[in-house]
Amino acid sequence: MDQGGILLSKTYTDVEQMICLSSRLIEDNRTVFVGYGMPQIAAILAQKLYSPNICQVYEYGAIGPEVATPFKRNMMADARNSYRSFSWMSMNRMMAQAQMGYIDYGFLGAAQIDKYGNINSTIIGKDYERPKKRFTGSGGGNEVASLCWKTIVLMQHEKRRFLERVDFITSPGYLDGPGARENAGLPRDSGPHRVVSSKALFDFDEESKVMRLIGLCPGVTKEDVLENMDFEPVVADKLEQLGPPTEDELKILREEIDPDRVVIGRVEH
Repeated sequence: MDQGGILLSKTYTDVEQMICLSSRLIEDNRTVFVGYGMPQIAAILAQKLYSPNICQVYEYGAIGPEVATPFKRNMMADARNSYRSFSWMSMNRMMAQAQMGYIDYGFLGAAQIDKYGNINSTIIGKDYERPKKRFTGSGGGNEVASLCWKTIVLMQHEKRRFLERVDFITSPGYLDGPGARENAGLPRDSGPHRVVSSKALFDFDEESKVMRLIGLCPGVTKEDVLENMDFEPVVADKLEQLGPPTEDELKILREEIDPDRVVIGRVEH
């Protein structure tokens, strides 16, 4: 371990890496629409370490809770997720808050993502009626990706997930390129902001709206990232070397937030 408290050997899981990277992206004094699982844990970690004044909001209506820890595998609309909320309104009213522009960040996971940041959490396969696999679908994901100003997506980095085109657009990114969101009636200047994968960090090219590689996780090469994508992203002139989880981040994740390793998993020895 160096003087900055950074762990030099890989004593953490890919999920822990993604959660820690995501937690560092959230600015303080912002409103964050939180999805279940990794996104929720990233938001809790951000509030504990980096952004104490963020306001978490949940699709079922909870505003500003101090989410009870440790994390449990439960339903999203659970009392633990509503602990000490400022308010608890209806789902319709919560989505209306997003539509009126009051929610800064949306946090989502997905099964597939394409070069324009469209995400799929509905089916695998081209036949909607007879898919290879069917998932739970949007939940509130479509509204989050459509209406929040900036969307952060967390994804395991696999070629079968990073596709030229997703099998089904559950939640919109930049659809088919520049101007497409606005033409579809979605808010101007909204859309995908970052994609955090188990290998890299991406944003989106300002002109083409194609995903752009901007950072590499520890021990990962640019070639490794590109080989595990079905499309060729834009590549930034200079790639940031992303820091691994810190000792403080891992301590809070493992001892306070998810001691049962429900989401973060365990390090393989």
